[in-house]
Amino acid sequence: MPPTRTATLMDMGWTANGKRSIFSDYKGKVLILDFYATWCMPCRDSVPHLIGLQKKYESEGLVVIGLNVGGPDDEVEVPDFAKQFGIQYTLAIPDQDLVAFLLSESDAIPQTFVFDRQGQLVEHFTGFGPGSGPRIDAAVESGLKTPAP
Repeated sequence: MPPTRTATLMDMGWTANGKRSIFSDYKGKVLILDFYATWCMPCRDSVPHLIGLQKKYESEGLVVIGLNVGGPDDEVEVPDFAKQFGIQYTLAIPDQDLVAFLLSESDAIPQTFVFDRQGQLVEHFTGFGPGSGPRIDAAVESGLKTPAP
């Protein structure tokens, strides 16, 4: 994977509810970027885990951002998807440069990236299965131990 600590990544972002955010807005936070589509079964399987992580660690600085890469037809499904799962974390549409940068090796989904408080990649996960939850938890806990910049 390309290096993830560059000015380029820091300026890449996503749009949610008409507001654009960029990666660097989240310095000091542990950030999960989860690339998903509403029709993707492993993506759907990962959602309850991400909801649980957000609830458990939000007060410690964890932010979960779901980034829909299912295409324009899938984007219209997101509000119902969020309601069905009770998703409280941000669901957004990623900039194309962010998708190209982070998903350059594979377009398989879900892909989950955990970044520490300094914006460094802790771990990158592709797919979601029985052993994924504890591995994502460990990456988040590692990121939370990182001092803020």
